Amino acid sequence: MSDDFNDFLQQMGDVEPYKGQQRADLKRVAKATPGTERRRMAAVSCEQADDNFLTSSHVPEVGPFDVLEFQREGVQHGVFKKLRRGRYEIEATVDLHNMTVEQARVEVFDFIRQCLTYELRTVLITHGKGDRNLDNPGIIKSCTALWLKQIDEVIAYHSAEPRHGGVGSVYVMLKKSRAGKDKTREEFEGL
Repeated sequence: MSDDFNDFLQQMGDVEPYKGQQRADLKRVAKATPGTERRRMAAVSCEQADDNFLTSSHVPEVGPFDVLEFQREGVQHGVFKKLRRGRYEIEATVDLHNMTVEQARVEVFDFIRQCLTYELRTVLITHGKGDRNLDNPGIIKSCTALWLKQIDEVIAYHSAEPRHGGVGSVYVMLKKSRAGKDKTREEFEGL
């Protein structure tokens, strides 16, 4: 044996093995600290950009595994059913994972505006379930549900099928543009 190893054995000769618990308890304990509520309120009620009208105040809580669904008056049952089943082609997607509430608010607003500019009808927003956040589970999911209702051009939404993210994503159907309506009308008049 080497001299270093012999020195080590000599120095460790009177050390006894630890007889306590062999595993560390790694459970995260959710503690409410004095600043928790203030930070939560600050994150939710950040100042809004001039043209971004989405609000994050008074957000109805949605559970991590709850299904999101909404349809405006006038949306046909068959259209909503087809959306719910993921039968429309997804024309664009956005992922809100690892974003703050304010970043997600800006992203959702900009994403929907871009989709309307390019006349997209069915898009997918991945908001996550929020089941890992012990302090405020499902906050981005809850905010997304609220924000989509605040946008008049959103005519329906429903939690996605498992192949598209399940309850961690939502299909969103947007209104047809005036040009899109005219094009459809012309197609059906020719029949």
